[in-house]
Amino acid sequence: MKQSKRTPISLLVLTLLGLWMLVSAPAIDTTIKISTDSDIFKIAEFGLNAQLVSAIAFAFQLLATGYSSFFVLVRKHKTPRFVVLVFGLALVVEIMILLFAGKTMTITSLLQGSLALAVPLIFGSLAGVLSERVGVVNIAIEGQLLAGAFISALVASLSANMYLGLIGAIIAGALVSWVLAVFSIKYIVDQIIVGVVLNVLVVGVTNFLFSTLMVSNLTVFNQPPRFEKILIPLLGQIPVIGPVLFNQTLIVYLMYLSVAGIWFALFKTRWGLRLRAVGEYPKAADTVGIKVFRTRYISVIIGGAFAGLGGAFFTLGQVGSFGKEMTNGAGYIALAALIFGRWNPIYAAFAGLLFGFAQNLQYGLAIIGSPVPSEFLLMLPYALTVIAVAGLVGKVTGPAASGKAYIKS
Repeated sequence: MKQSKRTPISLLVLTLLGLWMLVSAPAIDTTIKISTDSDIFKIAEFGLNAQLVSAIAFAFQLLATGYSSFFVLVRKHKTPRFVVLVFGLALVVEIMILLFAGKTMTITSLLQGSLALAVPLIFGSLAGVLSERVGVVNIAIEGQLLAGAFISALVASLSANMYLGLIGAIIAGALVSWVLAVFSIKYIVDQIIVGVVLNVLVVGVTNFLFSTLMVSNLTVFNQPPRFEKILIPLLGQIPVIGPVLFNQTLIVYLMYLSVAGIWFALFKTRWGLRLRAVGEYPKAADTVGIKVFRTRYISVIIGGAFAGLGGAFFTLGQVGSFGKEMTNGAGYIALAALIFGRWNPIYAAFAGLLFGFAQNLQYGLAIIGSPVPSEFLLMLPYALTVIAVAGLVGKVTGPAASGKAYIKS
């Protein structure tokens, strides 16, 4: 079987980028800071020579590119995932060392900010996994996130209760996905069109209510309490891992459970097997007694509930208030993470972390006064999205029935 050459070609192009960075690498050190004040033990700051690190990283890129080309052109197999992972890590290390050359790179702070920006992306990608695995393309993730953010802020402000706001966000996301399901499944409207229309509708409704309701009395309608961080003893004091993973808000801990829970439900339970069967061969699933329409409704609505939870993170876990279009395209990046993660909850979560890291990098570089143009930093996460989806992960194919309406014969 002929294998796609997109992955080795993409790696080759990026290797040329790595070569250019190696040639332009300055002979100065990048200071690496790891420890925080709360760590059990301290790791002293140390310097890494930018030229030396770039040379080592470039060597790994060459090896990964050659290995990928060998697998695709000679052995006629797909590029192993670990090869792409090694290449990606080497390229990221080279970029980071050069961008922070002569400066101090605080690893823990960078990763903390990256995780915070990735939380809505991961929840959104989980919504996409549940929808597309059952055969419904969920373009409306942006609307589900935004609806969750708005309702969580409104309900939490009126009730002065964060948990009620969280429940309101879940219901809001589920309602938006219910509308998507009804029009896509019952009325057989094009799923992409329905998703786009829902995004525009939610933006319009939330902007209108923000301008007419919230602005009239921000204290009453848009001043929700926020979840405080919960430090897990001992685990939260491990250098790097502790502050990043185990000193977080309730919503982040729910995200960990959600990723693991959805993966287990999809691949280790009878319900997950039926869901995936509906997304691949709905007619065959119907023949053996699986209720295709009900399975699609339930899965899409549950997915929307997770997206609503991600929206609540904007207001109850991060910003502390609602703002117009505050999701800022997170739903579309979540779609890219979903594709990058090959419709697998765990892979999609790692893809969301990668995109969150790319977004956070622009803030880190702005703080240290990097000479990199701000326009480049703003486009970085979206450029990474295009590169990843267009070729870095090779040819990706979603569930066979995704986007196709099922008409019971």
